[in-house]
Amino acid sequence: MKTETAKGPAALGLDVGTSRIVAARQADQGFKYDSQLNAFVTIPYSKMTENVLRKEGVSHTVEGNEIVVHGNESERFADLLQKDIRRTMARGILNSNEPDSVRLIRDIATSLAGKGEKGQKLCYTVPAAPLGAEENLTYHDATLREILTDLGYDVKSINEGLAVVYGEMESTNYTGIGISCGGGLCNVCFAYLSVPILSFSIPKAGDFIDASAASVMGERANRVRILKEQSFQMNGHHEDQFRQVVSVYYDDMIQTLVTGLRNAFLTSRNMPKLGRPIPLVLSGGTAMPKGFRERFEKILGDSKFPVELSEIRMAGDPLTATAKGALVAALCDM
Repeated sequence: MKTETAKGPAALGLDVGTSRIVAARQADQGFKYDSQLNAFVTIPYSKMTENVLRKEGVSHTVEGNEIVVHGNESERFADLLQKDIRRTMARGILNSNEPDSVRLIRDIATSLAGKGEKGQKLCYTVPAAPLGAEENLTYHDATLREILTDLGYDVKSINEGLAVVYGEMESTNYTGIGISCGGGLCNVCFAYLSVPILSFSIPKAGDFIDASAASVMGERANRVRILKEQSFQMNGHHEDQFRQVVSVYYDDMIQTLVTGLRNAFLTSRNMPKLGRPIPLVLSGGTAMPKGFRERFEKILGDSKFPVELSEIRMAGDPLTATAKGALVAALCDM
């Protein structure tokens, strides 16, 4: 995929995830990334608070007697107020339980992408359907397309797992298995010479771990997520309750992911004949704790996975791999 000769307005890749939205652009020394938490929290309105938020550059809108803080600062305010953040998306798609989800995701996407120029390419990520289900992704995809088209971009979508392949597997001619372990879903795609052959998602991911651990410990899911991102690692037995409980649900998630992988490959009817082992790349914020790759590799090895793998590795930057892949796809259209 040759992208270095692209001309015209700079292309964008946009990873629209349940937990974060990440924008990727070309820069002088490679790629540049910006991200915002795909979440919000409401706080009581006062003129003083509104003025301070504006002065501090905190993204917000005023809705009647409330101020809606969205993006990165929503996490800090939620923790201070001992509330859980609210999400514009759940399990990889727009959250039907939040009536303002479309407006808020438009605000967050606009803050990252800005207004597009005529003909400017933007590729955004969408999830795969859950394994064994035919969940309708049409509304989610069409709504994102409308939001980004209204900003002035020439848009197309890309499967999130395929974006990992595009972002990480140039050396194997975009052949391999890309896995994005995000907040709402784990997305999987097997591509052969850049063509997606098999893709699916499982609904156990970061939010599942946070909510399950919070329920056991009598804690808020948002607090569990903050602690998990700050200090959790998977190696060894853990003496304190927090690490032990989170480890249990991480194992549950990985077991479900590996079982889905094995079954999907065993039952696929259009699997190409592979002349050599293929790579598997892990990405996403949920895959970042120390020891995750090793734990995944052991569970996959114990499962008698039917495809020979050349390596199992982490993406160069797990948090931006899918945005990078979306940008690669956008550049190839130019």
